[in-house]
Order: sequence, then structure tokens, then C-alpha cells
Amino acid sequence: MNWILLIIGGLFETGFAISLGKAQESSGKEFILWLISFAVCVSISMFLLYKAMGGEKPIPVGTAYAVWGAIGAVGTVVSGILIFKEPVTFWRLFFLSTLVISIVGLKFVSE
Repeated sequence: MNWILLIIGGLFETGFAISLGKAQESSGKEFILWLISFAVCVSISMFLLYKAMGGEKPIPVGTAYAVWGAIGAVGTVVSGILIFKEPVTFWRLFFLSTLVISIVGLKFVSE
């Protein structure tokens, strides 16, 4: 269950990064709404990270933070490509894939 909480928390981390990016592109009421979205996403993300590090089978803090951050990073890069039309290059995708492999590796060695 803690791993599910951690994954969802990482997805909300992506949400707060996207919210910041969209806030930079907007103004007025839309800007305020994106900042509210940021605050909600960061709060949920941090709470889920906290919950994943506790309970019956806690995930060690170093592993939890690394996986949480990596999920957010991967999600943010993919979102940047899809939403913000950021460039897609071989090296960018190569290093993104090594990050994904590292996340999976941490999951397996943390049992």
C-alpha cells in the first residue's frame, strides 16, 4: 500500500510542476487558479510521501524520497514534452530511461 501512496504522491508532484509552468504562461484569475492548483498538488504530494514512509511496512526515507522525486521528474519531463512542446532528443530520452530503470531498481532492493 505504501508504494501505491508513493506513486500517487509522485504523480501529484508532476501536477505541481505543471501548475507552476502553466502559471508562468497565464495572468489574472487563471494565474490565481494555477497557483491554487500548485498549492493543492504540493500539499497532497507531500502528505502522501509522509504516509508512504510510515505504517506497517514503511519505505526508508532515502528510497521514498528518491523514488518520489524521480516519478515527479519523469512525469514533468513527459508533460513538458506533451504540454509545453519541449524538445525530444535522443539524449533526453536516454537519460530519462536510465532514471526509470533506477526507480525500478530501488523498488526491488528496498523490499
